Amino acid sequence: MIYVLAALLPPIGLLVNGQPFSAVFNLVLIVFCAIFGLVFHILLLVPSAHALIAVHMKRERRMHREVVEAIRQHGPPPGYPH
Repeated sequence: MIYVLAALLPPIGLLVNGQPFSAVFNLVLIVFCAIFGLVFHILLLVPSAHALIAVHMKRERRMHREVVEAIRQHGPPPGYPH
């Protein structure tokens, strides 16, 4: 659901995901791309792409942190070479 929000309303999606600085940067990016997107239409997709990539990276970082914490608490999985 967060990916749909990030694609359709990039700054809102970033704020909901807990990335206020990325949301502000995305607003600046929207203004820049709206101006130059009149000539280069592909630029209109850049803010949504930025939001999708930022949301994905934050979620991957969270998941990685959870796995590392689980390994610290419970040790490596069985059969894992030391």
